[in-house]
Amino acid sequence: MPKRSATHPAAPQAIPPAEEEIWPRVTRELADDLAVDALIRDRAGKPPFDELSRLREAGLTALLTPPGPLRGGSDWRTACAVIREIAAADSSIGELLARHYALTWSARFFGTSHQADALEGRVTDEQWLLAGDAGNPAAEADPPTQDTTPDLILTPHGSGYLLHGRRSFAAGVTVADRLVLSAACAETGDWLLVLVDPAHPGITTDPAHDRLGQRLTDAGSITFDAVPVPAEQILGTTSHDEQHITPYATLAPLALRLALVHVALGIAEGALAEARDLSRAAPRTWQAADALPAPYAEQPGGDPYLLLAYGELVAAAHTAAAVVEPATEALARGLLMGQDLGVNERADIAVLVAAAEAVTGQSALQITTRILELTATADATAGDPGFDRFWRNARVLTAQRSPAHSLRAIGDHYLNGTHPPLTLRI
Repeated sequence: MPKRSATHPAAPQAIPPAEEEIWPRVTRELADDLAVDALIRDRAGKPPFDELSRLREAGLTALLTPPGPLRGGSDWRTACAVIREIAAADSSIGELLARHYALTWSARFFGTSHQADALEGRVTDEQWLLAGDAGNPAAEADPPTQDTTPDLILTPHGSGYLLHGRRSFAAGVTVADRLVLSAACAETGDWLLVLVDPAHPGITTDPAHDRLGQRLTDAGSITFDAVPVPAEQILGTTSHDEQHITPYATLAPLALRLALVHVALGIAEGALAEARDLSRAAPRTWQAADALPAPYAEQPGGDPYLLLAYGELVAAAHTAAAVVEPATEALARGLLMGQDLGVNERADIAVLVAAAEAVTGQSALQITTRILELTATADATAGDPGFDRFWRNARVLTAQRSPAHSLRAIGDHYLNGTHPPLTLRI
């Protein structure tokens, strides 16, 4: 195992299997609970305060913290499995959890062991939900230059700073307990990762209530007006220069992207499972041909063309899962390497994550679109089955990043041996 660095903490080890077995059961129970009223909550589109309470009660907000008898945390493999199952029941809550987990790890990527321990300890002890940008100061734009103005600026004030500016976020603008943000220091130009309490009166939120999908992620914009940031709330320093950024730090955006891939996979699997239940219960509306084998005629979902459609969709889901698994394993191994992670290992992880992202995004859209068609004529005497929400959620989630970027990186690596750039951009 790598030694603990003087400036970065050692990656935590997995907790014993006996304790690890708790999380699948806890997650399954919570997912079942969320699935019961998922459609009602999606239609209402209210901030997910109640859903967050359920996550806290289940202990899932504190899952991705250093394992041990006092904290009982777990590793990235388990965290991704939790995200996937929660997302199958309610993908908005799955995305909230995915972004929270990526932010929980942020001080390990950019800070010292003391800073990481302090953040993770408070996340665990105070049941925090984190929101923010995971150390990506301009996820959708080019890194700042001399001709551009950062959207968030830190002005030195006493022993700390004052934060000014405005930024949009994909999740948690009104329900987060703390915000993890990257902002440029007005004096030095350095990008600092800071922890901010959203309850400060200098912070105003503007939630996006009319989103097409992922309505319960609590997306929106936040404005900061002279918000104090004490020195102890600095979590680390980020960089946009490939010459100064470490391969380990660039796992930060890859960890978030892979977590969101598990959300997309959960959407596909959740849509399939609910459609299967509906198809099993629906009365048969087709006429059996004389040559049709008896077993088909006896089944409620015995239409051979319906079976063919489900076979294709299940195969697509299995294909996505088969691509996601090696990416998850590779990222987990890379995180354990810490600062010993090399450029070549990081490149392999980046390509696997890109492949998982491209395949899963395509599968999620294919599956949710086809599910809409398969359930369009289903008996809906009990009301709208609500399968449109799966397509809407998949569409909004996958639109956050163009698949062209992932496919181009894969092709360049395969054809030319080019390493994906070391970057903090999503």
